Amino acid sequence: MSTTIRHVNTPLLDIAYEDDGPSGGAPVLLLHGWPDDVRTYDGIAPSLHAAGFRTLAPWLRGFGPTRFLSDATPRSGQIAAMAQDALDFADALGLSEISIVGHDWGSRIAYFIASLHPSRLTRMVTMSLGWDPGTLKTPSLDQARLFWYQWFMATERGARIVHEDGIAFARFQWEAWSPSGWFDDAAFAVTSRAFENPDWPAVTVHSYRVRWGQADPDPRYDALEQRQRAAQTIGVPTLLLHGGDDRCVAAATSEGKDRHFTAGYERRVLPGVGHFPTREAPALTAGLIAEFLSSRSG
Repeated sequence: MSTTIRHVNTPLLDIAYEDDGPSGGAPVLLLHGWPDDVRTYDGIAPSLHAAGFRTLAPWLRGFGPTRFLSDATPRSGQIAAMAQDALDFADALGLSEISIVGHDWGSRIAYFIASLHPSRLTRMVTMSLGWDPGTLKTPSLDQARLFWYQWFMATERGARIVHEDGIAFARFQWEAWSPSGWFDDAAFAVTSRAFENPDWPAVTVHSYRVRWGQADPDPRYDALEQRQRAAQTIGVPTLLLHGGDDRCVAAATSEGKDRHFTAGYERRVLPGVGHFPTREAPALTAGLIAEFLSSRSG
């Protein structure tokens, strides 16, 4: 599925996005992860449209047709930067209140916004990642092994691979993070076009390096980062979906997070599904998301 690509300017970006569904429907922001793009929601959006929702799917900074407005802007991959991008995007479209559906990086962005600006969100669906307050914790040894690609990018050789052969590096993650056979060459080819953005390698490498303190952050987000680290709870009704066979972020890592959520929280583990629920089990995932977003209860 594809629709007309639209563009809107925020203070730092020309954000490319797709806008579909009933124009008067409650807006749902669909945030993709890495290495992925808006096509990850092709199997989800029609169910949301049928339920009366308007979907807005932007390409994150460094992906697809989204571009920085200035060469001087640091190509930061901080979650704080992308969370501010998402808020600026909503502001540019005149949306004071939205729901968010996020996967992978999109989940991190959703948690960041929800922890600081709960009044901006009506509901939130996150996928493949749990949330803990405070600074990012060192993962267990089992999870650290799954995060090998993040440690690899912290080296100069790893960074060079991303810059010189990033699409092959991205495909390797698709092959490794879920049970085999879940995607075909055509699906990857369509999405990998988003990785041809000239800023994709820099944003990618910086995102994983700065996450673990191996790169300098963009100082314009220092105050935002400090406020977010101080947040202890999220006051937005939340549904977490996690693939039971996720080989990137193990399902066990998202257990026991309900104590951090004060407005209602549900976690659903999808048996046999890997890191990409929207692509691997679109009908199941779409049904769960549409039902949750349509519910009035917390």
